[in-house]
Amino acid sequence: MARSNEEGAMWSIFGYLLSGLLVWGGIGAAIDHWVIHHNHWFMLVGFLLGMGASLYLVWLRFVKE
Repeated sequence: MARSNEEGAMWSIFGYLLSGLLVWGGIGAAIDHWVIHHNHWFMLVGFLLGMGASLYLVWLRFVKE
């Protein structure tokens, strides 16, 4: 039973990290495309913000317990 919990935690962590990058990186890419016209600074900031927020959520859910 413990193996199933560990596997579920692994997939949750993977989901948090991937979704943070996709959502915030996508928002940054959209801002770059519509406002700045392919400068890519907002996409970089979006990726960094997404990874930071994802790592923070992983820390809150799995490490802080």
